[in-house]
Amino acid sequence: MNLTLEQYEQLNPRCEIAHEGTNMVFSTPSALTRWRVETIHSKEPWTLEWIAGFQPGDILVDCGANVGMYTIWAAATRGTRVYAFEPESQNYALLNRNIQNNGLAQQVRAYCMGLSDKAGLFDLHMADMRVGGSCHAVDEALDAHLRPLKAVFSQGCIAATLDELVAGGAIPVPNHFKIDVDGFEHKVVAGAAQTLRNPALRSVLIETNMNLEEHRAMVRELNALGLKHDPAQVARAERKSGAFKGVAEHVFRR
Repeated sequence: MNLTLEQYEQLNPRCEIAHEGTNMVFSTPSALTRWRVETIHSKEPWTLEWIAGFQPGDILVDCGANVGMYTIWAAATRGTRVYAFEPESQNYALLNRNIQNNGLAQQVRAYCMGLSDKAGLFDLHMADMRVGGSCHAVDEALDAHLRPLKAVFSQGCIAATLDELVAGGAIPVPNHFKIDVDGFEHKVVAGAAQTLRNPALRSVLIETNMNLEEHRAMVRELNALGLKHDPAQVARAERKSGAFKGVAEHVFRR
């Protein structure tokens, strides 16, 4: 298909979602980003259920925001203030486009960086180059099961700990904390130890893989901090087959 430059620049595929009278618009420049929009109700229903309990004005830190599906959902449907972290450059660009699409620039701030257990400059080892892709790894080239990852590309990235960002006043103590970083959740938790002790933090949603000892230890640590979970909820959320067998959204509440 031959297009003029003007026609090409006007191409902007988008999908819309309506929820209880709130309309959300997402740019979908790839099949994967369109799939993320079309499966938002079925892919992680526990995440939407968790967000539904937020109060207007609550603060959410979204670690591993990807293109912003849950960042936008929380801000648009619950009036949440969101600090979103996404180190992959293509996803970060689309995340910002989706913030702009929905008029949420005063409510949501996105950062092209990761959260981890240490701060610095690192390689982001990428599982693929698709817009909306995931399963990338900061620093260590490991996959979501912490096995060696054969990256197709390694992008430079910045990472920090949540504790140092909060202590330095860069962001406030969140009321809610979402961590979805495909296997490296335990590192994010290690870098947020002080924040997790703060009573202002009322809930945490973490994508866990209970096949990993690192994640089992992480759950025990969160329980010891007074953040409790419902085993029945985790059992319902757990993937029973496929490449992510054993992975589940783990909701902790204080």
